[in-house]
Parts: sequence; C-alpha cells; structure tokens
Amino acid sequence: MIAGDGIGVEVMREATALIELVASRRGLDLSLWQLDLGAERYLRDGVTMPPEVFEEIKATCGAVLLGALGDPRVPSNQHAIDILFGFRFGLELYANIRPVRCLDDRLSPLKHHGAAKVNFTVFRENTEGVYVNVGGQVRRNTPDEIAINEDINTRRGVERVIRAAFEHARRTGAKRVHMADKSNAMRHAHELWQRVFKLVAAEYPGIEPVHHYVDAMCLYMVQDPSQYEVIVTNNLFGDIVTDLGAALQGGLGMAGSANVHPGRKLALFEPVHGSAPPLAGRDLANPFASALTVGMMLTHLGYEGLEAVIEEAVRGCIVAMECTRDVGGALGTRAAGEALRRRVAAAL
Repeated sequence: MIAGDGIGVEVMREATALIELVASRRGLDLSLWQLDLGAERYLRDGVTMPPEVFEEIKATCGAVLLGALGDPRVPSNQHAIDILFGFRFGLELYANIRPVRCLDDRLSPLKHHGAAKVNFTVFRENTEGVYVNVGGQVRRNTPDEIAINEDINTRRGVERVIRAAFEHARRTGAKRVHMADKSNAMRHAHELWQRVFKLVAAEYPGIEPVHHYVDAMCLYMVQDPSQYEVIVTNNLFGDIVTDLGAALQGGLGMAGSANVHPGRKLALFEPVHGSAPPLAGRDLANPFASALTVGMMLTHLGYEGLEAVIEEAVRGCIVAMECTRDVGGALGTRAAGEALRRRVAAAL
C-alpha cells in the first residue's frame, strides 16, 4: 500500500478501510503493508524506492495498491519516476488495463448515448514506446536546439499486449477487438503493429479484428462509443485514449486501472486521477476510482465476485447522489467513502 502524494493519501485511506471491511466480512487472508514512499519521504531523506523494499515486495506480495504520485515541490518528479516506472518496467507489467464503464446515464457527457453505450476495456502497452525515454537534446537553449524522443516498438512487446487483449476478449465474450495506431504517418513502427495485429487475430477466428487510426478512434468514441468492446494500442495513444474514455464514464474520479504481466502473480493497481495537488487536503477527492481499483485487485488476487459487489455499491451511491461534487453530489471524500462502505457491508 503506497498512498503517495496529494489526494492519494485521502483516497488510499478510504481504500484501506474498504479492503479491511471486505476482508473482515468475507474472512479473506489479506495482510496490508503500508509503505512510507512518496514526495514527503523523498524531500525528507532523498529516498524514492529502496532496492531492498522493492525486492521484498517481489518476494512476498501479490499486489501493490498505489494512491497517486506527483508533487510540485519535486519538479523533476524523480520519486514518481523511480516508484511508478520502477514497478512498470522492473516487473515487466506490460499491460495497462483500463475499464471504461459508465455506471449511470447522469455521468455520461454524451446526451445522445446513455451509460449502456459506454462499456469497453483498453489494453495499453505499458513498457515501450516513447515512455522508454530514449533520445536526447543537442544545442540546448540555442535557436538551433534539437530534441529527440524515440518510439520503441519490439515484436515481442507488440505481440504480447495484442494477445492479452484477444485473450481478454475471448474470456469475456467480446465480439471484436479494435487496434489503434498511426501507421499512415509512422510507417515503420506502426506497420509492425498492423502486421502483428493481423497475425494474432488469425488465431482467434470468433473475434473480429478492427483497425482505426487513433485520431479517428477519438472521433468515433465520442460519436458512438457502443462499437467498442476491447481496444489495444501503444503506450502514448493508450494514455490519450484512456483519458478520453475516463471523460465518457464520468471523469478521472471514476477510473481505475491495473498494470499486469498476465500469468504472473504480482501486479500494480492505481486509480488514474493522479495526485491533483490543488485538491489535496480539502476533502474533495472522489474515492470511487480507488474503490473500483480495489475491486480489480481483489479479482486479481483470486477473490471472485467482490469486484461486482463494489461496482454495484458505487453505482448505488451515484444514483442516490451519495458522492463527491465532481460527479454531482455534495459529499466530501470521507463521507462518500463511508456511504460506499455502508452499501458494500449491506451486500456482503
């Protein structure tokens, strides 16, 4: 458990209480290890992610739950890079899984499409692309400055995330998988995506493979999100598409995520809203993204059925307006967390 920075501390307080409630009611064999990692620790003693702690996490833990990272007092974001990218790259958590599900018509900004039309899952490649940070700067701070960031795509990396998307589609009964790229502009890197997508799709004859250029996909997601069930794309485009998806489901306060290496035990779970420094300490943060993320984590740990209970409790809170201001309610973070736990407790 890493609360991290900003509103991460507040939403993780509610997430911890939710886990403890569910574990107590269902007798789950869970042990929570609260770690003091984040900007405060970094500013205090320069520590980001101690190697010995990372090794102990790998040896003993089934999941990491992260609140948020990012603090204006650390403009380099070094602590966030070392912790978040340390997990993603160090554990090869190559699939970032983002459910995009609108739980109530009121949350959808698309007045011509209700909540039932917004229900898909995005698989974002998580360990390659421009986020590898290969590149450099020449003639810095001169009129002739050159800045380069390279987009890294490997056959292994592309194939495994595409296969993970198709496996998810087969497991959940989805009829199609969409792949987004920009192969009309990035001929070399994204021709690889095109070719591998077709090869992997051939192994799943019951699932229709569909290709959209990413700019067109953003347009179609707003015009008619109902056509999407599973989307797979690269690291950068996945970052963009999932934020658009979050808008369709009611905002970042409703968006959870998982970072996984399918088939391996240890995974990282985090709400996607970030640390939101302007909201920190004001009891304004929406705890529902962290609650939905807890549900994903419990499923990963093998506790089936609890994710649906938590999601239904969140839906009930939204319908009853027992929620924070960003989704139309008037409650603070603590009160919204308490309202959610009352509904979960009643259902267990």
